[in-house]
Amino acid sequence: MKLLLIEDNPTMQATLQRTLERRGMQVLTCGDGDKALSLWRSSLPDVVLLDLSLPGRDGLQVLGDARAAGLKTPVIILTARGTVGDKIIGLNTGADDYMPKPFDLDELEARVRALVRRSGDSGENPNGLPARSAGWCGMQIDRDSGAIYHDGVPMELAPRELALLRAVLAQPGQAITKERLFELVFPGEAHLQPEAIEVVAYRLRKKIGHTGAQLVTLRGLGYLLKATQ
Repeated sequence: MKLLLIEDNPTMQATLQRTLERRGMQVLTCGDGDKALSLWRSSLPDVVLLDLSLPGRDGLQVLGDARAAGLKTPVIILTARGTVGDKIIGLNTGADDYMPKPFDLDELEARVRALVRRSGDSGENPNGLPARSAGWCGMQIDRDSGAIYHDGVPMELAPRELALLRAVLAQPGQAITKERLFELVFPGEAHLQPEAIEVVAYRLRKKIGHTGAQLVTLRGLGYLLKATQ
């Protein structure tokens, strides 16, 4: 599941990105209203999390322009403007949900997944993409459950193997640092040695060997997923 987080507060942006990525989501960020629409168009996220108070163009302008351009991506407004009038304006402009700050992160995740689930009922999301990711070597991430399928069959992976495969599948062919993967695979477990990621990678390689994909170690850089065929 890919999210676009449009939020100009660096602390809030970093907290949300870190938390949601630990829960298996890919999070793109933008802190500038003038650049948000361009990133929205190019990235085609499953859900947009939109703050209203942005530099350049405010959130309502971004949302209105997106809807006028035909972008139907589900949008959750995250804002300190919590009056009934503000909610009505946001919903009438084209938002699908509205969460006043501060909010509970578990509730935010539940609302995000509910929006994706509803938009995927027909087998497609509002961007015209399938409910599962386009895939790599026959492997697909189910945007709702986070499970990974190979040729339509759920793959049997331990939780940490699943987290690692989700991370590299989100960016196939691109190097991802060990440090970043460690954060995603071992969230909140800073007491572990960094080499622990190598053990998970070793086990995962054995389980994806039949798919035609290979998890490659790039010394001094990290890992990338590539096709062997």
